[in-house]
Amino acid sequence: MKIYEHNVETGETFERDATAVEIAQSKADAAERLAAKAEAEAKATAKAALLDRLGITADEAKLLLS
Repeated sequence: MKIYEHNVETGETFERDATAVEIAQSKADAAERLAAKAEAEAKATAKAALLDRLGITADEAKLLLS
């Protein structure tokens, strides 16, 4: 994996290989994003199922809670 660094003051751009720590952090960040996406999808599915069981729309649910 390559890391690109840009020095704003000089305008120089550097390319270097990522360290083991940077690669591990990148993988951990990607796993966290995937977990957050899966959690959001699960919540949306559960919300849709609940609204369907209640026989109301999301707008109607908002009215009930306001």
